[in-house]
Amino acid sequence: MEIINFVGQNTLEKKSSGFFKKTSGSFNISFNERKNAKKNEVEYSFDVPSAESYFTAGKVRQSVSVKSILSAIGHGCSSAGSFTVKHIKGVLITLALLAAAGTGAFFALRTINYSINHTGPVTFDAENKADIEALDLSMVAFALNNSTIGGNTVDDELSELVALFDQPVTFQNYKVVAGDTISGIAKKFGLSNISTLISINKIENVRFLAAGQKLKIPSRDGIMYTVVAGDTLQSIVEKHSIRMETLLDVNELSSEVLSIGQELFLPGVGLDQTTLRNAMGELFKLPIHASFRWTSDYGNRIDPIKGVQSFHTGTDMACPTGTPIYASMSGTVVYTGISNVFGKYVIIDHGNGYKTLYAHMSKIIATKGQFVGQNTKIGLVGSTGYSTGPHLHFTVYKNGNLVNPMSVLNKSK
Repeated sequence: MEIINFVGQNTLEKKSSGFFKKTSGSFNISFNERKNAKKNEVEYSFDVPSAESYFTAGKVRQSVSVKSILSAIGHGCSSAGSFTVKHIKGVLITLALLAAAGTGAFFALRTINYSINHTGPVTFDAENKADIEALDLSMVAFALNNSTIGGNTVDDELSELVALFDQPVTFQNYKVVAGDTISGIAKKFGLSNISTLISINKIENVRFLAAGQKLKIPSRDGIMYTVVAGDTLQSIVEKHSIRMETLLDVNELSSEVLSIGQELFLPGVGLDQTTLRNAMGELFKLPIHASFRWTSDYGNRIDPIKGVQSFHTGTDMACPTGTPIYASMSGTVVYTGISNVFGKYVIIDHGNGYKTLYAHMSKIIATKGQFVGQNTKIGLVGSTGYSTGPHLHFTVYKNGNLVNPMSVLNKSK
């Protein structure tokens, strides 16, 4: 309902009855909006001689103030609160749906981003099978790079892995100090096979490793091999089960042509058991390099002179007088002399619990206190002492006890 006050001396006549009531000095006009009126506008007509026949009345606007603004905000909040309380269930469901939609959109964006920034599985053609195997083996080699292998055993699988990408073998020098052992030195330089140092340095007996001695240390396990007549690279790799590429790379070979006496480093290869036992002081070489015949074995026998049962403490090798006698293993000569039984004889201490005796010599060449290497000439064959003819009587002791020479002798010359 809107009220408009009109003050005047003229008499107003309304076009439609029931709209105006006269009061003293003024007219109070009350009306209802016509159905055909425009929004916010009402049309009226007056019979006033001095004025326009029609005029338009609009809404009355209130003045704006801080108080009115705050009042409007309070009213709005109150209305929102009332709506929320009245429709709480619907509001909660709407919020839950919005949260679920937001979470789904977040993970969808993360999935799309991951797909864009990360590669999928890599596939290779069948023709790249060799490359795939090489890649797999190199990764395993990396994981096993710090594995240790003890004793004289070589892990063939690890050797193959390491051999995939081979660098030339290099060497460094090391001076032995007091208390060093061959296995300790190998471990110090990351070598797993004692055959490596024995082969590279041509060590005849590890028991005689001495302080101040200089050793060559290779950058990886392996042995030195000297080319002989008839050798080819193919025959060498097949005999020692190594890859051709590895042999070429490690030795920096640019040609497959070999020469007799040429030395090659065979990576991952160890010494054969006979050679290793010999270097460890557990295998002796034959003291006679010339032709001879075995005449009497170790153990019980009939005495050749007295004809009675007796125990023979060594083994006899018959050969002409003057045949050279060599040290069966490196060591120190601890005794030379003459006896009724052994005639002229020599005893060598090999430093590992072993001692050997050489008897019935015609001449002693070695001297007491002398260090002799394996194959050093120590005397000549004869028939001195208790003997029936020229021969060498050879006896082996282990920690003071007699040992059958045939159990430790390498019978090849």
